[in-house]
Amino acid sequence: MTDQLTHFDKDGRVRMVDVSDKGDTMRSAKATGRVVFSQVSYDIIRREGVKKGDIGSIAELAGVMGAKRTSDLIPLCHPLPITGVNLTVLPHDDDHAFVVTAEVKTTGKTGVEMEALTSVMTACLTIYDMAKAVDKSMVIEDVKLMEKSGGKSGEFKRAVK
Repeated sequence: MTDQLTHFDKDGRVRMVDVSDKGDTMRSAKATGRVVFSQVSYDIIRREGVKKGDIGSIAELAGVMGAKRTSDLIPLCHPLPITGVNLTVLPHDDDHAFVVTAEVKTTGKTGVEMEALTSVMTACLTIYDMAKAVDKSMVIEDVKLMEKSGGKSGEFKRAVK
């Protein structure tokens, strides 16, 4: 960890971090998030689906697309040659929620944390879009980086409660 914000130069001007001198390493990042529904809405979606199609598979596809477009959405992110995206959307009946998990991989000069987080958010937003006719009060929550590997900063693994 550093106590410096890397996207500002010494004069406080915004900049894209220069990674020219970094070596290519294998990098991965895993992020999670959830979309929580009322019990009634969750039961309807689990029982009947939604009019626009299968909520899980469409959200999974959207999450992959989100990972691939991260540098188009986040101004200072480097465009990366993503080598893999594994995204799952799983129902969690106890909490009447859909849990989204994304793992993104690349070999390059900078990490894929933003791609994993964008993947999760895109999938969650897709679930919201598909289910909003049934429940506009659903909540996207707990989106976070769970782990990352590779690069100068090394490993990160969130402690699980």
